[in-house]
Amino acid sequence: NKVFAQTLLTTISSIIVAAAVIVLICSFILPVFKVTGDSMTPTLSKRDYILCNKNADIKKGDVIAFYHNRKVLIKRVIGTSNDIINLLDDGTVELNGKKLNEPYVSEKAVGETDITYPFTVPESSFFVMGDKRDTSIDSRSTAVGCITEEDIIGKVYMKILPLGSFGKIK
Repeated sequence: NKVFAQTLLTTISSIIVAAAVIVLICSFILPVFKVTGDSMTPTLSKRDYILCNKNADIKKGDVIAFYHNRKVLIKRVIGTSNDIINLLDDGTVELNGKKLNEPYVSEKAVGETDITYPFTVPESSFFVMGDKRDTSIDSRSTAVGCITEEDIIGKVYMKILPLGSFGKIK
């Protein structure tokens, strides 16, 4: 009985320590989020669970999670500091005078926009757009605007659930 009790106590202690380590890692290094909207379809779907990397360098084309009005939003980085963004009438995006190749967008759309084009991305900011352009509210609208580095949670690294869609985000 004494050996059983000691083994049980050791096992429970190990589980508690492992759970604490997982919570710390998820909070400070690799946070996990549930996708709630459809603005990133087809890349991400409602109810997908994603893993972010807080320490990743953010580049054009990356999908990021960021805070906006106390909510977590997920969008794709289109432009960075001093880039010039132009949005054509058919929804085509131009970056610094060149049409952007966007294989992740299923349908081009102008979407909700109230800014003047061509638009210059402010210093230390990111111009972001959802992959589902007709419904996404993003940097094209002053309601969201450009994202600052302080608002970024991290780069969306991979889908972890549902299991059938597990894998890196491109």
